[in-house]
Amino acid sequence: MKRRDFIKLAGVSAALFPVAPSVFGQEVIPPRRHTYRLTYKIDLPATGKKARLWLPLPDTNDTPHQFSQGSVWSGNADIARFDNVPGTTSPMFYGEWRGSGPRTVSVSSVVKTSDRFVDLSRYSERGTIPSDAKHFLQPTKHIPVDGIVRKTALSIVKEANAQSPLQKAQAVYNWVVDNSYRDPAARGCGRGDIKSMLESGNLGGKSADLNALFVGLTRAAGVPARDHYGIRIDESAAHKSLGQSDDVSTAQHCRAEFYLAGLGWVPVDPADVRQLALDENLPITHPRVADLREKLFGSWEMNWVAFNHGRDITLARDSVLGELSFFMYPQAEVSGHQQDSLEPAEFTYKIVSLQLVGTGIKF
Repeated sequence: MKRRDFIKLAGVSAALFPVAPSVFGQEVIPPRRHTYRLTYKIDLPATGKKARLWLPLPDTNDTPHQFSQGSVWSGNADIARFDNVPGTTSPMFYGEWRGSGPRTVSVSSVVKTSDRFVDLSRYSERGTIPSDAKHFLQPTKHIPVDGIVRKTALSIVKEANAQSPLQKAQAVYNWVVDNSYRDPAARGCGRGDIKSMLESGNLGGKSADLNALFVGLTRAAGVPARDHYGIRIDESAAHKSLGQSDDVSTAQHCRAEFYLAGLGWVPVDPADVRQLALDENLPITHPRVADLREKLFGSWEMNWVAFNHGRDITLARDSVLGELSFFMYPQAEVSGHQQDSLEPAEFTYKIVSLQLVGTGIKF
């Protein structure tokens, strides 16, 4: 592969990954630490005179559970650059073709992950919430914090007699798990329009719906919360339906976090609780579902990588794409027409995940 525009996005060493008990598989084992290469393979239609492409990339705001080692691209784009998603510090790739003919590009990123666990027993309500976390109390177009969202949130915390931020987030999490359901008919990962969900009383959807419901209700209860848009990149250690490897073109998945003073961001994923219940045809009270429900309030199995947590994204003001609720899928326009990001074969793109073994990394 011809090497171009290598971006060294170094931050922390893999040695900084914490040694914490895994909450997946057996109880007291070191967390899984793996290195992956995530590759987009794009072959846009050779029609018209101009084509444009935008790809979300693994987040480079390095953390102990996700560390990016950079990205490279190859192909025949007339313009190609690594950039940030507008309004965020999260990375993306932009490509442009200005003539007819073949339009191909391959973009590869290397990322390290480590299973994530936050010890909630250490929470003491002391400390302050930093301004960058307070930002995630604000509403967005599809995640308002007033009206029916606030009314529902206040009812939830009152019913649970929740007083502290941790108790409020726990009450909202339980309510979402108990009252929502995974709707396999929803396209992609859903729309994340929680106002419409609450007004209609239809709380079915996929990860971008159910986790947005958690985020909006938690914000309305006064606790900072945010979505994380990303993709599954490996099999799950415990639940087959919650993992994917090799061809991950349709493995996009949204997760959520809330913020606690003194502990920082806490991972949750009520949507995956509902997915397990649906995929294995189990009641929400089944021991397997109940066990996962407990684990996914405070931990993530990192067979998944985060791209960004932006909402209401405009990738380019002169694009036919318009405003996106979120940026989790490849986006492209060919001769002024938007490609269907939810149909990889028609778009056309393929996303491949490969686990890297050993210390030598080759692009």
